[in-house]
Amino acid sequence: MNAERTQVIQRCAQGALSGELGFPEIVERLAEIGVERYHADYSRQEMTYYLADGESLVVASLHPSHPSATEFSTSAVMSAVQQSQRNEHTYPDFIRKTMAAGCVGYFVQITGRRVIYFGRDGDSHVEHFPPIPVSATATGMQRH
Repeated sequence: MNAERTQVIQRCAQGALSGELGFPEIVERLAEIGVERYHADYSRQEMTYYLADGESLVVASLHPSHPSATEFSTSAVMSAVQQSQRNEHTYPDFIRKTMAAGCVGYFVQITGRRVIYFGRDGDSHVEHFPPIPVSATATGMQRH
């Protein structure tokens, strides 16, 4: 992974945890540098970012550790997502709430415009998100 991509990815991860960046801006920035998907692993407290060619980068996502509930609650995950969409809580709050809902991680499919939340037993919930703004490119390195 080249240095510029690594810096953008690290800034996005830090910006999510600090509340400086929201999901739409993170997705746009990642798309601009060619990231097609990423995986948030709550158990390992890390995020893995993937390019289309298979190249990847793992970044620590140090958040308060909370045990994930045994049962997966789709309605509780949906509620946490909706609160995020309304800017009613921080990303660490979102993590805590989705873990309480039985989520152990999620995949953001930037190219497919969806997030797949999953639980311990393979239960899952899919959320679709709007297209990336036209300014984002699949392989560009500069901001528009």
